[in-house]
Amino acid sequence: MPHRHIPELLAPAGTLDAVRAAVANGANAVYLGASMYNARDEGAQLSLDELGQACAIAHARGVRVYLTFNVLIKPHELNEALSYLGECIDRGIDAAIVQDLGVVRLIQQVYPQFEVHGSTQMTVHDVAGAQVMQKLGLERVVLARENTLEDIRAIREAVPDLGLETFVHGALCISYSGQCFMSGMISERSANRGSCAQSCRKDYTLNDDLTGETLDTGYLISTKDLAAHDHLEAIAKLGIGCLKVEGRKKKPEYVATVTKAYRGWLDGIARGEEGRAPSIEEVEPLVQIFSRGNTGGMYGGRQGREYITRTQPDNRGLTIGTVVGQEGGDLVVEVTRPLAVGDGLGFESPEPASAASIGGTVQRVRTVGTRDGAEDAGERLHRQVITVRSGLRPTRVADGWRVVRTSDVTLLSNAQASYANVSVPDRVGLARVDVRCFGHAGGPLKTLWRTGDIEVTVRGEVMLAPASKRALDMTQLREQLGRLGGTPFKLGAVDITGLGEGLFLPVSELNRLRQDAVEQLEQQLGWAQLSDAAVRTARIEECVAHVPIAADTMPIVPPMVPSAVPAETPHALRAIVYDLAAAREAAAGGATEIVFDPFLRHPAPPRSRVIALRDELAEQGIGLRLRTPTIVRPEERRQIAPWLALELPLLSGHLGLMHEFGATRDVIADYATNVFNQHTAATMFEFGASRVVASIELTVDELQMLVAPWGGAGFDVLVYGRPEGMTIEHCVLSAAFDRVPTTCRDLCVQKHPQVSLTDPAGYTFGVATDSACRNRLLHSRPIDGSEYLPALWSQGIRGYQMVFNVPGDPVQALVRAYREALDALASGATTVGSASRTLLDGAFTRGHFARAV
Repeated sequence: MPHRHIPELLAPAGTLDAVRAAVANGANAVYLGASMYNARDEGAQLSLDELGQACAIAHARGVRVYLTFNVLIKPHELNEALSYLGECIDRGIDAAIVQDLGVVRLIQQVYPQFEVHGSTQMTVHDVAGAQVMQKLGLERVVLARENTLEDIRAIREAVPDLGLETFVHGALCISYSGQCFMSGMISERSANRGSCAQSCRKDYTLNDDLTGETLDTGYLISTKDLAAHDHLEAIAKLGIGCLKVEGRKKKPEYVATVTKAYRGWLDGIARGEEGRAPSIEEVEPLVQIFSRGNTGGMYGGRQGREYITRTQPDNRGLTIGTVVGQEGGDLVVEVTRPLAVGDGLGFESPEPASAASIGGTVQRVRTVGTRDGAEDAGERLHRQVITVRSGLRPTRVADGWRVVRTSDVTLLSNAQASYANVSVPDRVGLARVDVRCFGHAGGPLKTLWRTGDIEVTVRGEVMLAPASKRALDMTQLREQLGRLGGTPFKLGAVDITGLGEGLFLPVSELNRLRQDAVEQLEQQLGWAQLSDAAVRTARIEECVAHVPIAADTMPIVPPMVPSAVPAETPHALRAIVYDLAAAREAAAGGATEIVFDPFLRHPAPPRSRVIALRDELAEQGIGLRLRTPTIVRPEERRQIAPWLALELPLLSGHLGLMHEFGATRDVIADYATNVFNQHTAATMFEFGASRVVASIELTVDELQMLVAPWGGAGFDVLVYGRPEGMTIEHCVLSAAFDRVPTTCRDLCVQKHPQVSLTDPAGYTFGVATDSACRNRLLHSRPIDGSEYLPALWSQGIRGYQMVFNVPGDPVQALVRAYREALDALASGATTVGSASRTLLDGAFTRGHFARAV
């Protein structure tokens, strides 16, 4: 039988019990987060001691442990973060999953032999992005969850030596690869910092902004849960190295159930089973243990209406029957799966689009009888009388309501039993101590205690004497010398070849010897650890302090590319627009450069008109730059190629494109590249960026720390406009009309060209359907950072960006207000007016300039 490639199965763990569940049910590796710098801020954090125990549990069964070290890290946190990672490495982790590019570089310097994986939040979704990860020196990267099988094939063929990992089960982020600015803008809870506010799980209204018509309502951007079991064979054949289950905040029973199922299916592939999709019975435990409704994801192509939960955002459970009557305070139900005491139930109205809103726990069950169900279903129906309570009150619903089992007590019990025999070690990381004993009658007992390179000698104060009853032997010495509980040591070998036979020593003296030895060992070990810690701290401080800012890490704009900003201009004011009229308005208002985004909405203007705009602006001494999409899947590269062929300077949030074109033209790294600290900025310069747009989630003070090594040179800051809070592969407009995605451009081009989503609080988010039929959700109000211009100017920052991505903005007046403020600063003013605030009439946000995430 030919060898079959079987990917590693990677299970989540937010607790020690979840680690036990994963290893007992067939995981090859587990990933988990410690108490700092991991992208789950509540309910999925292990202490350092628990981390050591988790590693001991896993390694005892040949299972690897990966630490989620996957948040963006601010400049002032770098030292602490690297020190904390070192403590985690000391506990035994095998690799770290990292999002921040600068932190990757620092880890490689401080811990050069340590394995680093790229987080899915790096948004690697195409060949160009994967090639950057390979150049960065990562052993593995977690691909974007939106990739199709064909996307993965293209990436695999281009970078055969880079390990690839992909999600196969669990919750999905609607925003591309988890890159979400919406949460932070609304609540200061940044998804990039592990504090996601679950903005996507709210109910929304989709409106036509031109007519006021309501087009759709419900949980319109709340995804169903990924369940890619039908694609496992195809994924394995592509050479994917690791299959990942989401769920670090899920219960151990979830981990056990899902891991067991995928282990079984992968083992079937290993045995040569081909073309067999899992049966309904095999999948049912996954639906029952937790599911918002399942989707196969994007592996088979872009998904439409069925990708979204629509009616409710939480665990839905398994629909098993109907309420058929009442009996006193009890319900009479007919169900396809018999109920048991302890099961959790929800009841759904038969009305269309209604969600389960009533539920409780089964307190009593009486089976009345069974009968055959519908002939084509082949199921038996069980008529049962049940008592269901939520709190103290019985649950009552009308006949015809659906019965949904939200919790199966038998499934939970079986899951718990699966890992019951996996014990948790009380103490881990103890240093082994070997003891040698010497002595003869009439002399003291001499003991040599050795751990690692440390050795201490302890001599007795009581003389050895001939034994009248029990003589010192190996059993007694191991018993007394091995009483090391509460110390960092465990007893190893005891050598008594130098100890005479038939000798006696009181137990109290043996205890004193042991206590004296432990005290000396702890003291010397402490000195050694302090020395090691001091060395590590010095190394971290050295690496963090040294920011590469040499000429070879800041590419000069190639001579063949004209400078976008005239040399005499003391600052750059870049206006990002998507239509020609706005471009001309921005130029009239005083923008030094126009950044044109032809991809933001349908339809894009003809390239000939953009070329004409370039020439028109050049006559005014104004540069033109092209803004690329942040997402360019392999099949879409040919669509943007004609635009790239214009050879304009670029603004790009796509790391792969930035790196690819940085060597031959002027490329600015957009805010989507998430530059949070100075080492990430240095990495961007190293990879070809001529300038860097700082993260929009940094405060003014944090921006100062970011740009300080360069004195502000080479940086832009977004000071006005609506950030793109999410980029979504799913299209809410096509889903509203149940149209096939990418085949319905009449909706966004002709019938509903301007739509928005409104949340329960009344905030409205513009939805731009871009050239690839993705939705870009725009923030409800523009950032206005005019009051912070003096502080930014004093930091040496001379690049400022304004983005105009919704119709109706007074572009010329706003650009003029900012141009006048910047000109005033260039003339020596220390304060400037906020004319933009008057234009906005209070409808703005200060963004994160003063609100830390």
